[in-house]
Amino acid sequence: MADPSSYRPKPGQIPDSPGVYRFRDEHGRVIYVGKAKSLRQRLSSYFQDLAGLHPRTRTMVTTAASVEWTVVSTEVEALQLEYSWIKEYDPRFNVKYRDDKSYPSLAVTLGEEFPRVQVMRGPKKKGVRYFGPYAHAWAIRETVDLMLRVFPVRTCSAGVFKRSAQIGRPCLLGYIGKCSAPCVGRVSPEEHRELAEEFCDFMAGRTGTYLRRLEQQMHEAAEEMEYEKAARLRDDIEALRRAMEKNAVVLADATDADLIAVAEDELEAAVQIFHVRGGRVRGQRGWVTDKVEAVDTAGLVEHALQQLYGEESGDAVPKEVLVPALPEPVEPVAQWLGRRRGSRVDLRIPQRGDKKDLMATVERNAQQALVLHKTKRASDLTTRSRALEEIAEALELDSAPLRIECFDISHLQGQDVVASMVVFEDGLARKSEYRRFQIKGFEGQDDVRSMHEVIGRRFRRYLLEKQKAGEWSEENAVEAAEAEAEAEEGTARTEDGRPKRFAYPPQLVVVDGGQPQVAAARRALDELGIDDVVVCGLAKRLEEVWLPGEDDPVVLPRTSEGLYLLQRVRDEAHRFAIAYQRSKRTKTLKAGPLDAVPGLGETRKKALLKHFGSVKRLRAATVEQICETPGIGRKTAETIAAALAAAAPPAPAVNTATGEIMEEAGE
Repeated sequence: MADPSSYRPKPGQIPDSPGVYRFRDEHGRVIYVGKAKSLRQRLSSYFQDLAGLHPRTRTMVTTAASVEWTVVSTEVEALQLEYSWIKEYDPRFNVKYRDDKSYPSLAVTLGEEFPRVQVMRGPKKKGVRYFGPYAHAWAIRETVDLMLRVFPVRTCSAGVFKRSAQIGRPCLLGYIGKCSAPCVGRVSPEEHRELAEEFCDFMAGRTGTYLRRLEQQMHEAAEEMEYEKAARLRDDIEALRRAMEKNAVVLADATDADLIAVAEDELEAAVQIFHVRGGRVRGQRGWVTDKVEAVDTAGLVEHALQQLYGEESGDAVPKEVLVPALPEPVEPVAQWLGRRRGSRVDLRIPQRGDKKDLMATVERNAQQALVLHKTKRASDLTTRSRALEEIAEALELDSAPLRIECFDISHLQGQDVVASMVVFEDGLARKSEYRRFQIKGFEGQDDVRSMHEVIGRRFRRYLLEKQKAGEWSEENAVEAAEAEAEAEEGTARTEDGRPKRFAYPPQLVVVDGGQPQVAAARRALDELGIDDVVVCGLAKRLEEVWLPGEDDPVVLPRTSEGLYLLQRVRDEAHRFAIAYQRSKRTKTLKAGPLDAVPGLGETRKKALLKHFGSVKRLRAATVEQICETPGIGRKTAETIAAALAAAAPPAPAVNTATGEIMEEAGE
C-alpha cells in the first residue's frame, strides 16, 4: 500500500487548465482515469488527509504509485479523451457498465453492394444501420416479416445469395414476393439500395409520409379500376400499420429522444435506456455496474452517456436526451453530444407531461433490473457457496457459517429505540426467522448498550429452549424465567399463539458497527457462557470486518463474494430495523384517547366514533348513553368512561389569524 505523498507532484508542477489524468500502480498499469476543468484543483484534492477522502477514493490513491496528465484545449476534448482512455486501459477503479444481457438489434448492412436486413448482437460495425435494441429476437423477426411485404429487401446470408446467383434461381422468399431477388437480377443494385433506404426511413420513424403516399396510390389504382393493384396496396398499408402497432405511441409529438434512468444503492447501479423514435419506443437496453469509485447519480449519468454515444454519430444520437440528473458541468457534455450528432442535442431533466410520465416508467424498469440482478447473484448456488467459504477463511472458522444472524439498532434522535434480527441460511434470507426487539433496559440513545441488551435477550431465549429440550443444565440456563416471560415485538407465532422458539443457534453473529458494538455483543455471549458462536462487525463507512479483541480489522477484497454477502445481510438488518422503527413512530403519532382503553378493538372504536361523532361528545356521555352503542356492554362502557375521564382533554386548537378557538377535530 503506497503513501500518496511519495508520488505527489511538486507545487506549481500541475497546470491550471483542462485535462485528463491517469493513476498508475507500481506495475505501471492504469488503475483510474479522470478529467478535470482544472487539473491543479482536481489532483490536489486526491493528496489531502486520507481520513477526509471517500473510502473508495482512499483505496485508489493508496493503490496507485504515480500520476500523470495530459493537457487539452477544452472540456469537450477532455471528455472525449477520458472516454478513449477508459476504453483503452479498462481501469479497475472506473465505473464500467456491463450489459445485463446481449440485446439483439435490427441491422441493415448498407455498406454492402446489396444491403441485407438481419438480426445482430454484439458490438456495432461500420457501414451497418442499427435499430433497437429489442428485448427479444422474435420481436424483430415478426416486424421484419410484416415489412418485407412492402420493402422486399434481401435477408439471406452471403452463401445463399452466391448460390442463388450461380444457379440463376432465387430462394423461396423471392418466389413468394418477400425478396426483390437482386441475386438473379430482378432489380438493379440501385433499385435494391433504394428499397433498403426506404426500409431504414420507415424504421427510423418517418412513417406518416410513406403511408399517405401508399394510400394515395391505392385510391388512384381504384379510380383507374386496377383493383388487384389497389388490393395489394391496401394489404401493404395494413401490414405496415400492424408493424407500427407493435410499438405503442408514448409521446404524441413524434419526438426522437432517449430516456435514461438510474437505480442505485451504495454498492451497485442499474441503468435503463428507452429509445423513442417518432414518438414510439423503438428499443430498450440496460446496464449494471459495481460502484468502484465515489460517484453520484450525475456521475453515473455521465458515464452512461459516454458508453451509449461514444461510438455513435449522426442520427444514432437523438435530438433530445432525458436524464434523471445533469452532469456537472452540463455544457461540455451537451457540446460533445452535439458534435457526435452534428447538430444541437438537448440534454435535460423532464419536468412535466408525457415525458415525465415515461421517465417514471423507465425508472421502474431500472429498479426492477437492479432487484433482478441482485436476486440472480444471491440465488446462484455456486456464488453463495464461494461467499460462505470466503467468510469462513477470512474469519478462520472451522466450517462455513450456514446460519448467519445480523443485528442492527435503529432510533430517531434517541426516541423509539428498536433492534432487528435477520437470519440468512445457506446464503439466503430466511424471513420467517426475522425478529424485532424493543429496547427495554434503559431510556435514551446508546447503540453499544442496546446491542448488549439485544444479544443477551436473544441468547437467553436460546438457552431456555435448550433447557426445555434437556440439552442444557439448569444452572447454566441463565435468567431462564425472565427469558420465558419475555415476548419480543413482531415475532412470528405458532398456532397456539406462543412465540416461535429461538432454539437454532447461528454459527456467526454479525452486528452493524465497529469495535464497540462487537465488544458489547461478545461480552453478552460471555456472560451467558456461550463460546461456540463467532461474532464480527461490519463497519459501514469503510466496509471493514471487525473481530472481538482485535486492533486491526479484516479487510476483504472489494470483489469478494464473501464481503458482498455480509453487506447484504447488514443492509437487510438495517432495512428491517428502520421499517419497524417507522411503524412504531407512525402508531405513536396516530394514537388517540381510545387507544388507552384496554380490550377495545378497532371495530368498536369505529362504532363509538360513528355513534357519538367525536371523542369530545363521547367523553361527555354517561355510561347509559355509551351502552346504547352497538356491541358495547355496561362493563366495557364503564371502562371507557373511566379511561376518558382520567385522560386530560387536549388543548383547544386556536386559529392564529383570528384568535378563534376551534372545535375539536371530528366534531
